[in-house]
Amino acid sequence: MHDATVGGRADAFASPDLTAFCRLDELGLVVTGQRLEPDRAVLACQVVEPDQWCRRCGCEGRPRDTVVRRLAHEPLGWRPTTLEVVVRRYRCSGCGYVWRQDTTAAAEPRAKLSRRALRWALEGIVVQHLTVARVAEGLGVAWDTANDAVLAEGKRVLIDEEHRFEGVKVVGVDEHVWRHTRRGDRYVTVIIDLTPVRDGTGPARLLDMVEGRSKQAFKTWLADRPQDWRDGVEVVAMDGFTGFKTAAVEELPDVVTVLGHV
Repeated sequence: MHDATVGGRADAFASPDLTAFCRLDELGLVVTGQRLEPDRAVLACQVVEPDQWCRRCGCEGRPRDTVVRRLAHEPLGWRPTTLEVVVRRYRCSGCGYVWRQDTTAAAEPRAKLSRRALRWALEGIVVQHLTVARVAEGLGVAWDTANDAVLAEGKRVLIDEEHRFEGVKVVGVDEHVWRHTRRGDRYVTVIIDLTPVRDGTGPARLLDMVEGRSKQAFKTWLADRPQDWRDGVEVVAMDGFTGFKTAAVEELPDVVTVLGHV
């Protein structure tokens, strides 16, 4: 294959690599084929690491057969992308135990979305203000599938990031339509740390998601924070909803409030 690199420059082109382009190398996968359907792209993948050693006795296993695991991946050009991951199964030559190749780098056990799809969905909702329905459309999955995955991932990120409240100086708060229903829209209040954006050190970080859209929802959330944390907040940026501003002023008397799209 012709290598398009020129002169060894850092900005030179490299040979096309669908695995890297789709960021599947980050998930421990390699693309082996593609199929373009009218409504989606399907990528055949294999797990890079062989994983042939028995998890019970440590003996080497022998390939037994393969199974296919299907995962929704982050869309490319807003066209849903599905991964068909061929997973090898092994049988231990010592104790007879049967297991599958480890795919946890690609997705959580029994998950229907790849880790990249989860990140895309969470960023779409928190940063781009997409609805769950729009995210589900982009991923090519059912609303419930997208909703359950986003809620679980959001909770996991918040629980695992125990230091997320440290150093917060600029708080952003915004309402988000979680779901459109015949009985009216369902909202959540999204609270983010805008300190890295103000300081030019990185992107906004998710702090929390609170059910509902009201002054009381944000006021209660602020009141639950330690006093020393509240004293450290300098700015609260929000959309035009006056309830958020009132809550901020009541709980953070010295804070500067800024109205604008968060």
